[in-house]
This record gives sequence, C-alpha cells and structure tokens, in this order.
Amino acid sequence: MYQELKNRLESHLRDVLKAKYDLTVENIPLETPPDLKFGELATPIAFELARKLRKAPKVIAQEIVGSLGTPRGFASFEIAGAGYINAYLDRVVAVRMMTSGEDSEPVKSDIHALVEHTSINPNKAAHIGHLRNAILGDTFVKLLRAAGQQVAVQNYIDNTGVQVADVVVGFLHLEKKSLAEVRALIEDLELHFQRVDFYCWDLYARTSQWYTSGTDAENEERKKLRYATLHEIEQGGNETAAVADLISTAVLRRHLETMLRLGIEYDFLPRESEILHLNFWALAFEQLKQKGVLYFENEGKNKGCWVMSRTGAASNGQGEAGAQEVDEDAKVIVRSNGTVTYVGKDIAYHLWKFGLLGRDFGYRKFFSYPDHECWISTENGEEPHPHFGGAQAIYNVIDSRQSDPQANVIQALRGMGYTEQADHYTHFGYEMVALTPRCAAELGYEVAEEDSARPYIEVSGRKGFGVKADDLIDKLIAATRFEVDTRQTSRDDQERQVIAEQIAIGALRYFMLKFTRNSVIAFDFKDALSFEGETGPYIQYAVVRARNIFRKGSITPEAVLREFAGSDPGAFLMGENGEDIWSLWLRAGRRSSVLEQCIATSEPAYLAKHAFQLAQEFNNFYHKHHVLTELDPERRMFLLATAAITMRELITVLEWLGIESPEAM
Repeated sequence: MYQELKNRLESHLRDVLKAKYDLTVENIPLETPPDLKFGELATPIAFELARKLRKAPKVIAQEIVGSLGTPRGFASFEIAGAGYINAYLDRVVAVRMMTSGEDSEPVKSDIHALVEHTSINPNKAAHIGHLRNAILGDTFVKLLRAAGQQVAVQNYIDNTGVQVADVVVGFLHLEKKSLAEVRALIEDLELHFQRVDFYCWDLYARTSQWYTSGTDAENEERKKLRYATLHEIEQGGNETAAVADLISTAVLRRHLETMLRLGIEYDFLPRESEILHLNFWALAFEQLKQKGVLYFENEGKNKGCWVMSRTGAASNGQGEAGAQEVDEDAKVIVRSNGTVTYVGKDIAYHLWKFGLLGRDFGYRKFFSYPDHECWISTENGEEPHPHFGGAQAIYNVIDSRQSDPQANVIQALRGMGYTEQADHYTHFGYEMVALTPRCAAELGYEVAEEDSARPYIEVSGRKGFGVKADDLIDKLIAATRFEVDTRQTSRDDQERQVIAEQIAIGALRYFMLKFTRNSVIAFDFKDALSFEGETGPYIQYAVVRARNIFRKGSITPEAVLREFAGSDPGAFLMGENGEDIWSLWLRAGRRSSVLEQCIATSEPAYLAKHAFQLAQEFNNFYHKHHVLTELDPERRMFLLATAAITMRELITVLEWLGIESPEAM
C-alpha cells in the first residue's frame, strides 16, 4: 500500500510541476517523516527548485500545494518549516487497499535474472560460513521473484581446483587408495548412512597439515605433488581426474541435501571441468584480444604474460601499456607458462552467463526436487533441456574477499564494449561467519583463555576448526525440540518434530539475514534461538499469537476480511486511541516498499528488520487491545481485521525470508 501511494504522489507531483512550471523532473524526492504528526510522506522538492525558479522554497511549496488537490489515497497536504511539503494519507482508503489485496500482486517483469550462490568447493562438508552465502542468495532469489522477475538459480562447482586436489592427494597418497577402492569406500559409506563429505572434512584437514609436517625437503616434494595432482585433474582423462570426479560428485550430492534442509534449491550446476574442456576460455581469449582488452607484456615482472590494465592505468589507446612506462600493476590473465588465472576463466564464464560467448554447456539431470529438476553441466548432454545463460542481470553471492576479481570481470566486460551488461552485474558481497567463544565451547572445542574474552573466534577448514552445517542444524533442532516437548505435550511426536524444525531453521535463517552484509557475524546458539528480541522465533511467535486469536474466536482471517470490507473503519483510525493501530497498519503496508529497497541495495537485512518491527508492533497491539473480549461489535471486527492483515503480512515476509510460520510454539 505505502509504495503504491508513494508512486502515485510522485507521479502526481511530476504532472503538477510540468503543468505549472513547464519543468520535467524525473526524480521527485520523497521521505518518510520521523513522526506521524508530520504525515506519512514528505518532500523537499521546493528547496531543489528554489534556484531554478528564483523563488523562496516556502512560496514554491505554497504554489505546489495549491495545485495538488486531493489525489485518491491522500487526505491533505501541509507546508512545514521553510518549505517542506508533508502529505497525510487517507487512512480509510489505505486500509481498504490492504484488505482488498489491491497492493498484493507484483507487476510481471521481463527481466531474466541469474543468481549464483552457495558455490562450495566439493571437497568436504558444508560449514557455517557457506550457510550465510546460501541463505543470502536464496532469500534474494525469493525477493526478485516476489518482484515479478524470472530468476534462474546457479551453484558454481569448482571441481578442478586446489581444494579438490588436496582431498585427492589425501586419498591417493596418505591413504594409498586406488580409484576402485575410493569408489568402494563411497559406496560403503552411503550403504551405512554415513557422510562422505564428513569423511573428506577430516581427510582435508589431515592433508593440509601433512603438507607442512615433514622436513623442508619433504614439504617441498609434497608441494610439487599437490600441483602435479592439480594439473592432472585440470587436464582430465586420467585416473587422478577420475578420482577427483568421483569424490566431488559424491560430496556435491551431500551439499544439495544439506541445503534442501533449509529449503534451498538450484536450477543449474555449472562445473569448472566443462569450462575447461569445452574451451570456453579460447573463445573469450579471442574476444579479449580482438577488442584490445588484453595485451602481451614484453618487459617487467609480467614479461611473457597476457595482462589487462587496471582502471586508470596509463595506456597508448591501443590496448598496450604506455610506451614510456611498463604497467607493473596490470592484472595477469594468462601466465607466462600459458595457464589461465581464475579471473580469466571467470571472464569466460560471465560471457556465457550474458549469452555473449557463442558456446554452451551440455546438460544432464542431476538432482530431483519435488517440483523441478536440477541440471548439471557436462560435455555431451541430454536433449531436450532447459535454456540456461543469456541473462539480463547477474547477481553473484561471493564473499567480500573476492571483490577485486569481481571488479576485474566487470572491467573486462566494459573494455569489450558490453557496458549494459557490466551495469547489470552485481557482486553481492558479504563478510565472514565466526563463532562466539561460548558457542565454540558448546560445540566441544577447547577455547584458550585469551580467546574467551574475544568477541568471536574465526573458523578454519584447513585446521579442522569449524562447524559442519549439518551438525549445526542438528544441534539447533535438538535444542528446539526440547523446548517444544515441554510446551506442546498434547501434540504427537511427528507434529512436535515438524514444529522444532520450523523454529530451528527459522532461527538460523533469520540470524544469518538480520545483519547487514558488511557485518561479521559471530554465531551463538542462545542468541539465535531466543524467543525474545530480534530473532526468528520471536517473529514466528507473533504469527502463532495471531492464529490463536482466530482459533479461539472460531473465525478465519479470510472471513474477517470479507466481512470487514463493507465497514467504515474511519472512527477507529483517528484520535489518540487510533494512532497506534494506524501505525501498525502503516507498518504492515510497507511490504512492497521494503521489497523495492532490498532489491535496489541488494540488502535482505532491511526485510528482516521490517519483519521484526512488524512483529514488535503487533505484540504491543496484542497486549494493549483485548480483541476477543471487545464488546463493541464494530470495533471488535476492526481489531480482528488488524490482526488478520498483520498475520497475512508477517507470513508473507517470513516466506520471503525462507522461514515457515508454525501452527504452534
């Protein structure tokens, strides 16, 4: 409702300025006043026009207000201070917009967006840091879809990288296993419902420590072995590569199962092996050379490399370093030994994402969800298959440490003349997840005395210090189940388990979303699971409270809103007693406005904050107004409608956050 009326006022103001001053103003500034006594919207437009019109802002404001009239949804306009224009909504119209669902349906968008998230190296179990990536990405997908966009979800699989090579070294050289023995081990683990990704978690840590545990000479040989293994995996067609494929595929399946526990699904799994073997880079390399983005360096530290000048570097305009000075800061894309850097392969991949490469993957079905198939890349695939790639907007959920490589890809796109694509390429960066000392101790880790006073402790997969995602989820569910068993004694075991899982997953997802992306998260069980304060369970409990009103009143929210549609709530929205309830309706009506803000800033935390504030205002309403014991039938219906709208909005925004609303808690 709020965004719809805001858009209406913006359009009306634009028309007034054109008619009165013959001015075309594209961006009309509209703000939310700090207090309802100043209205629901305000604009400083008069100040912006003062110099152009050569009039005092207050005079301009008076002229504008005199021409505004009262567009539908607005009660009045008022001039404040030296020229602010405050707008007061017609509360009855606003309430009817919400109860009729007039503002609920998103406008269908022609935008085909591609969101890449999760992208865990398939060498060991997913950990707590991966959960932040996946939850952020999945939530943003839900937001884009809520805004009417067509969205494809991709999970990039680096199955030829050094992390996979390390696990292969562990299997082949520490455990001395053959390809057949690795296959048998994986089959045996699966047969006994054990986790291959957990097995690899320990093996990866052991291998990482093995590289530095010998003499200097031994460590040097082990390092050579590591890179020889990596080379064999990249090359393909050998037993080492076959072991890598076997392990990475088995681990990948476990990753998808882990993420499904959080309601996270994917459409396509592009793998680095196909990017290499289908020669994506060769096509990209030709484009980059033809368009002068890369040049061959003949001098300096990058001699023999193909490099790309960084933004602002000196150039002679022909794609080569300036004649007088070698650009030592140029980004190496192809090393002097002919190998391609991570950025080079990423440029090729993003040309494919935008449909600019001229080559495609093969596709085959890999993982089945209840309502769709997840496909994986292959060299020779199945037909028919869905179309992937060719996106108009790309969002890459990758941690903030990858900001520089991401910027390099955008720079390459611009250099190739793909300006529009570069403008619609968003690096959705975020900071790390750590543990509070209390949480680390609860997980069984020994916390040194000097660490116990720190705000957080960093995790490390190489050192084996971290939290497996599944272990974290299991522990959250177990803790929640204990509380549910205590409170819900009349429900059967299955019902209590479902409720426990809904609360635990809701707690985890909300904890990962409530912090802005540039914040380091220190995870803590007690903080995440609390029923008080800014937590998922607190918001879920507000929905349960609303449901209890309708259950005890033997009426449904839908029936209430149908009956309420013909009433006049004006008397209950005005005056001192009506301000707090109007504030709740107004908060509930901000959903589409918050959605727009989240997408514009790539920041789901705004929606998490909105959900909490809405739950907070509803809880205040719940304690102050006794809905079912209200004697005045018209006021009782109004209070029921308030609860119905709030419940509807809370359930909707929780769905966008990927959080279910339990029937009981």
